[in-house]
Amino acid sequence: MKIDFILPDIGEGIVECELVEWHIQEGESVQEDQPVADVMTDKALVEITAMHTGKVTRHYWKKGEIAKVGQPLFEIDVDQDTAEAEQQQSEEPQKAPAQAAQPEVSKQATADSTKAASPRTSDKALATPAVRRMARELDLDLSQVQGSGKEGRVLKEDLLPYQQGQQTLASQQPAASGQDRSEPIKGVKAAMARQMQDAYSTIPHFTYAEEVDVTELEALRKQLKPDFEREGLRLSLMPFMMKAIALAVQEYPVLNSRVNADCTEITYLADVNVGMAADTPLGLLVPNVKQVQNKSLKEITAEINQLTDAARQGKLPPDSMKGGSISISNIGVIGGTVATPIINKPEVAIVALGRIQELPRFNAQGEVVARQLMNISWSGDHRVIDGATMARFCNIWKSYLEQPARMLVDLR
Repeated sequence: MKIDFILPDIGEGIVECELVEWHIQEGESVQEDQPVADVMTDKALVEITAMHTGKVTRHYWKKGEIAKVGQPLFEIDVDQDTAEAEQQQSEEPQKAPAQAAQPEVSKQATADSTKAASPRTSDKALATPAVRRMARELDLDLSQVQGSGKEGRVLKEDLLPYQQGQQTLASQQPAASGQDRSEPIKGVKAAMARQMQDAYSTIPHFTYAEEVDVTELEALRKQLKPDFEREGLRLSLMPFMMKAIALAVQEYPVLNSRVNADCTEITYLADVNVGMAADTPLGLLVPNVKQVQNKSLKEITAEINQLTDAARQGKLPPDSMKGGSISISNIGVIGGTVATPIINKPEVAIVALGRIQELPRFNAQGEVVARQLMNISWSGDHRVIDGATMARFCNIWKSYLEQPARMLVDLR
């Protein structure tokens, strides 16, 4: 018996997601809990698994299309007993949201949707995926196009005048050596764009730059590295940076706070959840290590390794990007010495780490010696953090990094 897998509510108000990849093709068998498809929300890549053992008989969405929560994702053929149990448990709750979302859709439109699984509604316009794709190629806002189909549905014919107009305009232009290419900004990249624009337009940023001598810290890392490697851990400077932040905010808790929208109330956070900006295949994501103040250096390293590996595979769990309180952006692993990072709202501070350089400096005896130096740049929310507070906080944080043995004094 054939039953539909209804795309569930993935969380945080997400109502749609992009179909990234089908792992099981139509006509192929699938085992219970086996991955069937990958979908991408504006937060992360989510793996969809089979609810039963059977055969996938139909895909309701093609790769690259936008699937809707509460609507069928794929059809699976299972044995009679399993199908009846599934229908009894979930058929009515699943039908309700779909019917509520489309109370005005005509019988013909419903029949078309059942037949082709393509016509879908949006907040602004009715159109098939092919028409939406054509509109994107023409850089058209479908809500501004008068549809000639039933209930105002935009048809391909409605876009032809715009296409012909662009072709006429192109023929009047001089021949170019190449061709411009446009593509939609969607998924994680679209979420990042909205987040950065909101943060920069609502938070008055200021940046404080400093130079940190990490010679002793790097020597300590090399000394501890073999012990960590025996346990399968890759030790970088990041765990030390995070632990130093957790210690420094004890003196200046305003760096680990957040304010409400109209800046009338500030909340000092009990946990230090340090985020690390990750350059992933999906775009910029900021997973965070929870409760850094309570974890050992080894525990922090293990969690960083897990998050880094998941980021490289584009499979960061959504929970890893919730609840951050202060962030680190390590641009130095790519290049560059100074940056002006944008705060990861609703946090109030972020630091950018530059690359380590071996440079000459004078020691206490006036002799020129080679030291390993890193430029760092803190960005702060000027509504609640002033320059003097940031400087004093940074001095404490810097002292832990330049004299790592000092961390032992304040560790709990």
